[in-house]
Amino acid sequence: MPRTMLKDQHWTRLRPILLYDKGNLRQTFEGVLYRMRVGCPWRDLPPYFGKPNTVYKAYQRWFRSNKLIALFALLTKDSDCEWVFIDGTHIKAHQHSNGSNEVEQAISKSVAGRATKIHLAVDAHGNPITFILSDGTTHDVKVAPDLIDEINLSSTDILCADKGYDSDPLRAHIERAGCFNNIPRKQNTKSTNNHMDWHLYKARHLVENAFAKLKNYRAVATRFDKLKQSYENTVALACAYLWLKL
Repeated sequence: MPRTMLKDQHWTRLRPILLYDKGNLRQTFEGVLYRMRVGCPWRDLPPYFGKPNTVYKAYQRWFRSNKLIALFALLTKDSDCEWVFIDGTHIKAHQHSNGSNEVEQAISKSVAGRATKIHLAVDAHGNPITFILSDGTTHDVKVAPDLIDEINLSSTDILCADKGYDSDPLRAHIERAGCFNNIPRKQNTKSTNNHMDWHLYKARHLVENAFAKLKNYRAVATRFDKLKQSYENTVALACAYLWLKL
């Protein structure tokens, strides 16, 4: 029997959200989690989870309807957004993710190879609250306004990011959203960093820790999915699983 990820208390929270009940639903969901954790091809799933095609078809229905993204959004409704931390990370795109139109599927090629970027926001406890995918060569500061617009900042006092987000238009965008920016300026600028709360800035490791947790799952740490929507739902499932364990 392969190692599974759902405990009974996890399934008690998850079962009502999935909205339908089948006898093998838990095994099917475990199969999707298993593939997320080990990154194996669907056809190599252990027989314990049922027929691989059955598990894949279930996952296909879920990602085409963005059900796993909706699951993630539902679990984050109690997030503590007094402070919000944002950052991005590169994800290597496996050769199996090769498709016809990689620009639409958020994959780009650089000197380091084909890659995707995950732009992530976490709350004051380091739990993921939203994310956006982009191709691997787009600068973080260009995606940041869209990421910020995805967050409910009504209860947020400070948004924190590193020097890579040093941009006056971005600072203005954060201020229009109604919160204070805690983004240091680069050394080659004439402005000072008198606005910085350096004690809070030290807590920026929370978003890095969230990336480390997500990359424990091989199907997140390396992109095997051809479609952006499929990989997006895989990342959302990993984020949702972090919330399930709380």
